Amino acid sequence: MDLKKYIRSIPDYPKKGILFRDITTLIKNPEAFKFTNDKIIEIAKKFEFDKVAAIESRGFVFASTVSYVLNKPFILLRKKDKLPSETHSVDFKLEYGEATIEVHKDSIEKNEKILVIDDLIATGGTAEAAAKLIEISGGKVAAFIFVINLFDLPGEKLLKKKGFTTKSLIEFPGH
Repeated sequence: MDLKKYIRSIPDYPKKGILFRDITTLIKNPEAFKFTNDKIIEIAKKFEFDKVAAIESRGFVFASTVSYVLNKPFILLRKKDKLPSETHSVDFKLEYGEATIEVHKDSIEKNEKILVIDDLIATGGTAEAAAKLIEISGGKVAAFIFVINLFDLPGEKLLKKKGFTTKSLIEFPGH
């Protein structure tokens, strides 16, 4: 299945100069959504990991399926002030601003291997922040899985340079 035809491209969103790759057109199609989840699960099975983490919010869509099918605990990496208990926090830069993500302090045990899933890798700021959160918590990143890699933006290269394994289902240019 050619997943690219299920991704909508929206120019100048969320700001001028950004070409937004929208997965809502993929997830509303049952066959494309099932195919995507099946492929992510197939990739996930190749890694040794203890828990699945997802980056807010579109990562939740795919990681919850992996958690369910592979019977692994699910960790939410959320935007600032969205988690009710004590958290670790990491500030980072986005292509179009700044943000903070957090994880509950009791989500990750020492030396646990965490598989991180998100919809898209662009500049790598959010993924790098997710890795820092996992490391601050005492865990280790098993790998990253993305639906989309924007291959001409530095995200994938940044993660690989830091020693992380990344896998993506499809690639698009970032601009």
